[in-house]
Amino acid sequence: MKVFKFGGFAVSSAANIKNLVRIININSTDQLLIIVSAMGKTTDALEKLCAAYIKSREEAILLLQEIKDFHEQIIAGLFELKEHPVYDEVANTFIEIEWMLEDEPHPDYDFNYDQIVSIGELVSSKIIAAYLTECNINTKWIDARSYIHTDNSYREGIIDWDKTAASILSLKDQLKNQIIISQGFIGGTSENFTTTLGREGSDYSAAIFSSCIQAKSLTVWKDVPGIMNADPALFSSAQKYEELPYSEALELAYYGANIIHPKTIKPLQNAGIPLYVKPFLKPEESGTRIDQSAKLDTDIQAIILKKNQILLTISTRDFSYMDEMYLSELLKSFSEAHIKLNMMQLSALSVSVCFDQDAGKLKRMTDKFHDKLLFSATEGLELLTVIYFKEEEIQQLIKGKTIVMEQFSKKTAQLVMK
Repeated sequence: MKVFKFGGFAVSSAANIKNLVRIININSTDQLLIIVSAMGKTTDALEKLCAAYIKSREEAILLLQEIKDFHEQIIAGLFELKEHPVYDEVANTFIEIEWMLEDEPHPDYDFNYDQIVSIGELVSSKIIAAYLTECNINTKWIDARSYIHTDNSYREGIIDWDKTAASILSLKDQLKNQIIISQGFIGGTSENFTTTLGREGSDYSAAIFSSCIQAKSLTVWKDVPGIMNADPALFSSAQKYEELPYSEALELAYYGANIIHPKTIKPLQNAGIPLYVKPFLKPEESGTRIDQSAKLDTDIQAIILKKNQILLTISTRDFSYMDEMYLSELLKSFSEAHIKLNMMQLSALSVSVCFDQDAGKLKRMTDKFHDKLLFSATEGLELLTVIYFKEEEIQQLIKGKTIVMEQFSKKTAQLVMK
């Protein structure tokens, strides 16, 4: 059997969902488990709603109505009957948010986030499951929260692999005569609360299902031809990788190539399951294959440009060394604040770190150490990472930029610049 994962673009409109059905029909001889993301930019919209919930209930209600209207528009493009049961099913799912808005927010913002933002995947999967059934495709909808079991680390749920594997493996017999559809991004705790697996975590969900159910392959359907060596919207000379070894794909994801979630690769590598990244609008094309036997063309340098970066320089108030004790406390606090460090540089008296700009996370981090450490932050920066770099091409990429911090290894260059 195979696992297919369809991202936000693939389910962002009625036309795209019809194309999703075409892809399923092309692969009708395969047993399929399908994982879907929230529709279009719904996750962004629900994040805004969550932030508004803390400040203004009225604004949150208005934002919720906009999200409902967007989904109703997609439903209307898929179902002729205005009385179709999917309308009530979706409305009942959104009621979960309405109930939350009637109460005071939970003191843990991340808890509120997971209960609200997870609704996007639940609604999306219910609409698509109903449409597959409408198209005479035998389909079963399942709730990922009953199969992906996590701890209480909200927004970064940590998987209980033994319990998750046992639950997912129970689905194997059910795939013999029907398609199963479930959600990416979400899991469930032992107390029946919802957790999420990290931003853009639907790829990771698909890898978890693939690994635990011992799939033949995982195919992630994207709005690009495959995995590119650079963002084609920023670099017109971007090239597609025909194949990549797991290790190189993992490195690309780690440095911020947002085509694949960083946690996706390892479960597949452990199970020896190939990953295909294919173009959603041109399913007949080959895309990119990732597996152990793939060869890497090191003449192609990978270029990753991350914008909206912050450079935080940290030093002690008494000018003592930035030793292992301080470093261990800092790294633990970065982890607890869900801050992923994109680059780090250490000197005797300070440590400088670069990460995605997020005012709330930064404040939580600095507040904890305000009596011990000094913080100096520079915002609005860019981080350029080039793997298998060539010096002359680096110079072209940084032309007209001011370098704030740089780091070179044998094959990788990282430069923070403005």
